[in-house]
Amino acid sequence: MAKTIYTGYPKIHVAVDCVVFTYDNGQLKVLLYPRNLEPYKGDWSLMGGFVANQESLEDAARRVLLQTVGLHDIFLEQVAAFSQPDREPTERVISMAFYALICNDSHNSELVEAHKGEWFPITDLPPLVFDHKNMIDIALQRLQYKASHELLGRELLPSKFTLTQLNNLYNAIFQHTFDPGNFRKKVASLNVLLQTADKDTASSKKGAYFYVFPHNYEPKDYCQIVKF
Repeated sequence: MAKTIYTGYPKIHVAVDCVVFTYDNGQLKVLLYPRNLEPYKGDWSLMGGFVANQESLEDAARRVLLQTVGLHDIFLEQVAAFSQPDREPTERVISMAFYALICNDSHNSELVEAHKGEWFPITDLPPLVFDHKNMIDIALQRLQYKASHELLGRELLPSKFTLTQLNNLYNAIFQHTFDPGNFRKKVASLNVLLQTADKDTASSKKGAYFYVFPHNYEPKDYCQIVKF
């Protein structure tokens, strides 16, 4: 390894923190863990870790997700860098926050439990260490923006879902109740989803058709799916 030429500068740690969203029982939830080292050992924290010498930020985030939820092929997007000098009390640490979207029945629940992880509704979070609450708030804003400009659901819903389930997902993401009729009309106007021959008969005798995203679906800017 070549000798460093950057002398006289402080060494700063670089970390990643992952805001992992899922949708469960009508609620948008985020995965938290009790911190396993000081300071604030035992307090609730996002999953995260330091970036290794041979890793990119994205590589580090995907490693953390694989170690904690057992998944590697999932949606992942940068949120923002958090770099306040006093954000951690013992060391200078700059953290890049990411958010991930996973279907509730796709992750390794035993692995989550082994790390003492718990899913918390986004509307009922416990006190968090450092600036992790701010990370979640900004990640939620990014998720809401994404859901406003493209049809979201493939990452958070089962492969087959009803329009009511999609409507309820949007209600949970925005913490706002959208009119079912208007929501259905807007989704239909996008001409994205494929109606299957199967019906969900659990909610009514008539049943509701299941829909799927096409295999070749590519998100597009649909110019405000939802408006307030």
